[in-house]
Amino acid sequence: MRLRAAAAIIVLSIALGVVRAQTPQPARPAAPKLVVMVVVDQLWAGYLEQLKTKWTAGFKRLTEHGAWFRNAAYPYLNTVTCVGHSTISTGALPQTHGMILNGWWDREARKLVTCTGDPASPLITYGAPASGGESPSRLLVPTFTDELRARDGAASRIVTMSIKPRSAIALGGRAANAVTWFGDNDAWTTSAAYPGAPVPWVKEFVQANPVEKDFGATWTRLLPEDAYAYKDDAEGEKPAPNWTRTFPHVLKGTGDKPDLIFYAQWEQSPFADAYLGKFAAASIDALHLGHGEATDYLGVSFSAPDAVGHGFGPRSHESQDVLLRLDQTLGVLLDYLDKTVGADQYVVALSSDHGVAPIPEQLVREGRDAGRIDTNVIVARVDQTLKAALGARKYLSAVVYTDLYFEPGVYADLLSKPQTLKAVIDVIKDVPGIARVLRGDQMPALKASKDRLERAAALSYYPPRSGDLIVVPKPNWILSLAAGTTHGSANEYDQQVPVILMGAHVKPGVYTQAATPADIAPTLAAMCGVTLSKAEGRVLSEAVTLPTGTRSEQASAAR
Repeated sequence: MRLRAAAAIIVLSIALGVVRAQTPQPARPAAPKLVVMVVVDQLWAGYLEQLKTKWTAGFKRLTEHGAWFRNAAYPYLNTVTCVGHSTISTGALPQTHGMILNGWWDREARKLVTCTGDPASPLITYGAPASGGESPSRLLVPTFTDELRARDGAASRIVTMSIKPRSAIALGGRAANAVTWFGDNDAWTTSAAYPGAPVPWVKEFVQANPVEKDFGATWTRLLPEDAYAYKDDAEGEKPAPNWTRTFPHVLKGTGDKPDLIFYAQWEQSPFADAYLGKFAAASIDALHLGHGEATDYLGVSFSAPDAVGHGFGPRSHESQDVLLRLDQTLGVLLDYLDKTVGADQYVVALSSDHGVAPIPEQLVREGRDAGRIDTNVIVARVDQTLKAALGARKYLSAVVYTDLYFEPGVYADLLSKPQTLKAVIDVIKDVPGIARVLRGDQMPALKASKDRLERAAALSYYPPRSGDLIVVPKPNWILSLAAGTTHGSANEYDQQVPVILMGAHVKPGVYTQAATPADIAPTLAAMCGVTLSKAEGRVLSEAVTLPTGTRSEQASAAR
């Protein structure tokens, strides 16, 4: 009986095995045919809440049908354009990708350099001649697009565009098919770091759609005036040349034809974003993005909100209106992606490179502690202190935003004279608006600090490029004397930005888990089955369905 029972169990087990083998298993999700990376320059996360009832198109669709991480923020100090775009594209933080600011003091060359400046990659323009060069050569780690190209070669088509070179280049990486920006020569531009000649379809689009078509156009409010918060004319605003602080704004420059002032006005208007939206759609058509054998990539960085925000501030009618109009531009682009690629074939990620500070004068009027930090005062106090202690000579090489760079040998000498170094730090801390002064030699130990500001500064610090001392502004104090406002601090209004995913294999909903834009590239990589060796962000696995059995999925599980 026992033998018969055992045999029956064996037969039953085999039968069940056959049944299991014949039962259809859930299909493994395929990688998206197209990844669309949208960066809105200076999109503070609070805007999405403030204007929530006014969205009708792109932002409405993304927030209602996407995976919206509402507690997303950058963890580091230097919240500026090049740093943010590099973090988004690599999944690494500035301590690792090396893009610590938009520019820094090069100690060896003894000069200021920009993050994407590269004389070895001369500019190629679609209009007026231009000098200089640009490339991603200073970016120290691979981007998501670099990994796509490494795996799929030319089968993966990669296109990026922006008004700013550092934005388009950081998103595009090292081997894109087309990376285009609007240059200082007031013409669309690329560089020899990419195809060594004008890209035919880009040239055709630019010629058919000259920026000059917007000459004489008028920027008016999209909605009635009473639909906007605050007032139209506020203290401290800095409009584009030949504009007032109130609507309407006419793009006419100074004469009867386009001039330098017209182009400055155009960049500080929603017309620039609308142009980029059309440019993106043209790239989809020209390269048949989303219809190839491999995953394609389209990166668009909309720069106008940053130009408008710097000039008019976050409370202005202009900042609200440029986003309401971008809502429409994004809606048109998403609809076009649905039509040409298919709503279930692409994934879009939206984020920003940084937020924005309120205009200090407006806060002072309300009785709040706010103001502008004069770095010339910092330089004078440091110089006076060191000359009194060590004698007359040159001590500071440069001050670049938060970073102070001493002349060769000076900081090492100060480390051996702790009382003199303390005196220097104390006179800087006495400058109105300074919250902290941190030492570069102590940054490695501060990465694990429980102090939020110390850790933020350490995550921004890359020794070969960062300063010897780092100044941290108080909340609502900005490192700028120019009218308008800026960003670049570890304050929440600068760090808090949206992180939204929508499309193929994304689970819609509002997510309260902590997130950072550094999580975007690892998540997209996992969805596409590639790995990022230097990523410090995590895979947002709670919001996406990943291909099973891949190295990316295993890496996500390990995190």
